[in-house]
Amino acid sequence: MHLFLIYFGFFLSLHFPGCSAAMDAITSRQALVGNDRIISNNGKFALGFFQTGSKSSHNTLNWYLGIWYNNVPKLTPVWVANDHNPVTDTTTSELIISSDGNLVILNQVTMSIIWSTHTNTTSNNTIATLLNSGNLILQNSSNSSNVLWQSFDYPTNTFLPGIKLGWNKVTGLNRRLVSRKNLIDLAPGRYGEELDPSGANQYIFTQLNSSIPYWSSGVWNGQYFPSIPEMAGPFVVNFTFVDNDQEKYFTYNLLDETIIFHHLLDVSGQTKSFLWLESSQDWVMTYAQPRVQCDVFAVCGPFTICNDNTIPFCNCMKGFSIRSPSDWELDDRTGGCVRNTPLDCGINKSISEEDRFYPITCVGLPNNGHSTEDATSEDKCTEVCMGSCTCTAYSYGVNGCFIWNGEIINVKQQQCDDTTNTNKATLYMRLANREVQRLESNRRRIIIGTAIGASVAFCGLLSLFLLLMIKRNKRLSAHRMENLQGGGGIIAFRYVDLQRATKNFSEKLGAGGFGSVFKGFLDDSTAIAVKRLDGACQGEKQFRAEVRSIGFIQHINLVNLIGFCTEGDGRLLVYEHMQNRSLDAHLFHNNGTILKWSIRHQIALGVARGLVYLHDSCQDCIIHCDIKPENILLDASFVPKIADFGMAKFLGRDFSRVLTTMRGTIGYLAPEWISGTVITAKVDVYSYGMVLLEIVSGKRNSGRQYTTGDDYVYFPVQVANKLLEGGVGSLVDINLHGDAHLEQVERALKIACWCIQDDEFDRPTMGDVVQSLEGLLEVNIPPMPRLLQAIAGNQHSTFDGHLDQASQEAGKLQHTSELHEDRLLQ
Repeated sequence: MHLFLIYFGFFLSLHFPGCSAAMDAITSRQALVGNDRIISNNGKFALGFFQTGSKSSHNTLNWYLGIWYNNVPKLTPVWVANDHNPVTDTTTSELIISSDGNLVILNQVTMSIIWSTHTNTTSNNTIATLLNSGNLILQNSSNSSNVLWQSFDYPTNTFLPGIKLGWNKVTGLNRRLVSRKNLIDLAPGRYGEELDPSGANQYIFTQLNSSIPYWSSGVWNGQYFPSIPEMAGPFVVNFTFVDNDQEKYFTYNLLDETIIFHHLLDVSGQTKSFLWLESSQDWVMTYAQPRVQCDVFAVCGPFTICNDNTIPFCNCMKGFSIRSPSDWELDDRTGGCVRNTPLDCGINKSISEEDRFYPITCVGLPNNGHSTEDATSEDKCTEVCMGSCTCTAYSYGVNGCFIWNGEIINVKQQQCDDTTNTNKATLYMRLANREVQRLESNRRRIIIGTAIGASVAFCGLLSLFLLLMIKRNKRLSAHRMENLQGGGGIIAFRYVDLQRATKNFSEKLGAGGFGSVFKGFLDDSTAIAVKRLDGACQGEKQFRAEVRSIGFIQHINLVNLIGFCTEGDGRLLVYEHMQNRSLDAHLFHNNGTILKWSIRHQIALGVARGLVYLHDSCQDCIIHCDIKPENILLDASFVPKIADFGMAKFLGRDFSRVLTTMRGTIGYLAPEWISGTVITAKVDVYSYGMVLLEIVSGKRNSGRQYTTGDDYVYFPVQVANKLLEGGVGSLVDINLHGDAHLEQVERALKIACWCIQDDEFDRPTMGDVVQSLEGLLEVNIPPMPRLLQAIAGNQHSTFDGHLDQASQEAGKLQHTSELHEDRLLQ
């Protein structure tokens, strides 16, 4: 009987025409074959067969039935029906409504069903419709309210607006996202995103084979998930979390339906959000979690080391080679690496041929090791591992002996010089004797090649070291504060001296993420600010960064580090005291002094000069990484001084960019931080641009601001539009009562908009910013940053007509920026 129904459906498909591109539905009298497709009424989505891969490049030609963005030239599937079972020839396959009412993909040659909706229908009185939301529904043709099946209940890797990620408590249906296998094979991959099965109102990412969670959103607090603070800021979507008797799910909708927003669980195990920009005809990533790729569990596969500070981030361990290079090319590295030489494991009786262990230093150990309490020494630990053919690695440390059997996964490289990270150890990998000999031979050649050069440099370094030690001992030998104050350079204070100078840390000036700041006085009545770093890990890391970055550099627009203290666990930094506190106190708080425009302009210029010095005049390029009003201090004359270098990054002059973990403050972060790509000093330029906007407006950029009609508009979007429409005076802080140099204001706003361009190459250098603020460079009207353009939507369509022209007429500011960037890349 079932075979008869299939043949009957096939008969109908032969006698009725295929679907035309103008249709949004499939009836029992129609079939979708080959290049046929149906399109939603709003033209946003299309349903049909599409191809991945190519015979020439990967020997693969897969065809899938799916839904994609119809008005995006780059094929971007959002849902796939037959992801488990692709077809190789669309001329022999078709999408029809079978005689039992189900929507099926039918192979016309074998008359076999490749995919089906599997609903409990018995007649073909059904119709399949592609809705404007991208939801494909199967419903009774005579009763449109009776939805029998919908694609939104079975999402693949994409979270479209309107999809309910979570549970139907009545039916038990669990809607979750699953990553793809790779870029051309759309079969389910290794990673999943779902509502926490334990019952907590949070989302977790798991490695499906092991069910090990590697990231969680934090419990919903009524407005956003704590691990995603960006949800609280201005964005293009509205979020909803529902928990009632029938359902528990998370969903969202777009505030502007004309925006094309794409959120998916990527092959890499990260969830990513993209906006489609018509101006550039490309997707722009706006969000990614986990932010650090190596936080994804086993993303590199077995016998690999994941390192977020290298490109590529996955590398085979010594003695291993990539198992499938073709898969790595498709961003699927989960196959990992295989041994170059098989283990001996006692097959050869000669001691000289026995397996040996090769050390891998400064790595985070896999968490599936087995503790061996009987092995109370490293030799015993080695012996235990060598005595088992299944043992592939061991590690011995303060927690005792741990051994690993079989494949080694999820090994992360740590920074050896990072004394704050206790999660690092040496992993001893078991390798064949011949492989260890080969590695040691290569290492000896490298050592010999560098030894001669190193020995020459050693003498010079030794002399410098002795000189520094002599100076240090002289400073440490002084017990009275006045003697210390009389010496040059940075002072090594005693804890008791700083305790006395601050009256036992009684007058608190403020607090930050790494500790508190107290006011004090030296014996000569010099006012100081003492920062006491809290927390053993974060404090030590910030301490080293601040001393290294500003300990031996001097500039009028950089805060002066007087000294430090490192007694016991105490970490204190001593700065010159800034009488007028930080810039935010005057811009955003009523208890601060209202800064005149002339002072604001000098502050903007001073901060820019300080950044020029950091970027271009120091031995290393110092990237501050956290420019914001709170980190700009003002002295008695309101001269600005950049402070808080605890997140600074150092870039040697031989390098133009660096890959590092995200740092800084939400609202001032450049897009490359969010996308997780390499950074340059241009991240400081972006943050400076945001600060410059706040200097003009006297308000937080992220705060809610309204225009006529009570419409919320993100302030940088207002700026971009006012530069075209005129009337920039309305953007100036109302506390100035119109007393501002409007030409300087307009120039500052143009510079700020250039600084916050999405692409770092479009941003000026800080040297260009200084010259532009001084009026030495002409500043043309900048294009609206693409991300802001997406936020603005069609409400600011007047801007779009000028976009291409403004992009082409970048002028001297952009041209000079590109020349400087070319120099950095050399």
